[in-house]
Amino acid sequence: MTRQDIFDFCRRCFGTEPDYPWQDTSAVLRHGDNKKWYGIVMEVDRRRLGLDGSGLMNVLNLKADPALIGMLRQKAGFYPAYHMNKENWISIDLGGPASEAEIRHLLEQSYQLTGGF
Repeated sequence: MTRQDIFDFCRRCFGTEPDYPWQDTSAVLRHGDNKKWYGIVMEVDRRRLGLDGSGLMNVLNLKADPALIGMLRQKAGFYPAYHMNKENWISIDLGGPASEAEIRHLLEQSYQLTGGF
């Protein structure tokens, strides 16, 4: 799933647009009413996620149930959240094996957990 696919999904399902608070490529996804974040799409150096090699990768940080996070981190393409609370947030490699359906489902859960629906 690409960054643009995520933005299109969030626009269609939640009526939200990406916000760029740091004047770089990092895009925050937040609720329209309470302004709470439900996701962030950013470029992260592989080493920041404990991976070998160098280079940037696109990740999506989402809030999730802590019990689910433990299971997800055992799967390829899921990592402890970069720059967020690692018990409540997870980073997903957008170039990894996670399916579009799985990412959409996790986006919906994150939206709900942060005050939506």
